[in-house]
Amino acid sequence: MERTGTQDMLRQYARLIARVGGNVQPGQEVFITAELDQPAFVERLVEECYLCGAKRVTVEWNHQPLTLLDCRYRSLESLGAVDAYEEARWRHYAQTRPCRITLISEDPSALNRMGPEGQEKLREAGRRTWPVYKPYRDALENNYQWVFACVPGPAWAKSLFPELETEEAAEKLWRLIFAVCRVEGDPVANWEAHNRELQARSAYLNGLPLKELRFRSGNGTDFTVGMIPQARFKGVLETTRGGVTFTPNLPTEECLITPMRGAAEGVVYGTKPFCFHGRSAEDFWIRFHEGRAVAWDARTNRALLDEIIGRDEGSAYLGECALVPWNSPVSESGVLFYNTLIDENAACHLALGKGYINSIENHLDRSLEECRALGVNDSQIHADFMIGAADTAVDAVCTDGREVPIFRQGTWAF
Repeated sequence: MERTGTQDMLRQYARLIARVGGNVQPGQEVFITAELDQPAFVERLVEECYLCGAKRVTVEWNHQPLTLLDCRYRSLESLGAVDAYEEARWRHYAQTRPCRITLISEDPSALNRMGPEGQEKLREAGRRTWPVYKPYRDALENNYQWVFACVPGPAWAKSLFPELETEEAAEKLWRLIFAVCRVEGDPVANWEAHNRELQARSAYLNGLPLKELRFRSGNGTDFTVGMIPQARFKGVLETTRGGVTFTPNLPTEECLITPMRGAAEGVVYGTKPFCFHGRSAEDFWIRFHEGRAVAWDARTNRALLDEIIGRDEGSAYLGECALVPWNSPVSESGVLFYNTLIDENAACHLALGKGYINSIENHLDRSLEECRALGVNDSQIHADFMIGAADTAVDAVCTDGREVPIFRQGTWAF
């Protein structure tokens, strides 16, 4: 990317992540998690965080091939143990409430090479470590800023554009990321306008006495999901208990809500691959009854669905319902990114697992336990999958008996 003359765009993107995404505060610590794919960009991002006034910026590097080696050679006892220094790091997070930035660049299907035995080992290791991490994650709820953003990794770029040389593929992916993240021109102003639109859409939805949403598509999706009476649709803007606003996903096109645990009926068909932590399943469907996923299948890698849905008690229930128009910038790019952070912004989607506490009205005045008692699902995972299609119709079923069209032909009906 250095030879393309787009250094200003790279700086603007780094500034967007630090200032609009994380909204790094003066004197705040920042933790960045990144693959080894884009060290020069990480350097730019670290500088932007310091220019925001960060007290200290720490980078934790990951590398997928090392994950594969760990899974192959480490015992389950080793993978499932949390060493004292690892727990101390999470204790530090909970005490200092840093801004956490995650850069995603990995090959979306690399971990498929682990095979069923390796995938089961990782799943069981996650079950064992979760009880240690969970109290710290709960303590961080609504108390810190976090943001996910994408940068091109060579394996990811090459998998999307195999006809191009690796460098050319990465350059093309950079241009697409700039486009869907609204980096052209003044990205801060672009996102202020975009966030206003999402907030206006959410305000309309929240003005309805909403009981449930019904989804219908020509591919067979026929599905109804119930709403928590105290839940509210929201755009991407989040606010911490300390009053700091941030944008956790770049890009985003969604108006989302946390649905009622136990109130989902019918079948949904995936319209894009189900990608999760370096693995993917294609052409899948999931059937729900009384809120729980009770049957599912996929043309490829059904085992991934088995793993996700069977992860824990909450992973078979829904934690998110999001409305995204089919004609969004991501969809109109014509590219399947095999990256949920981007692809979820091309279509309406659901998520298995953990629900969002901050979707509950006056959540800052309620305890975590109170929010979950209202119907917010809890799980160690949050796994998004796309169900929206070009012909998707969504109707709001209201408590007063009205049925209000929300989507027609895959996009907003209001």
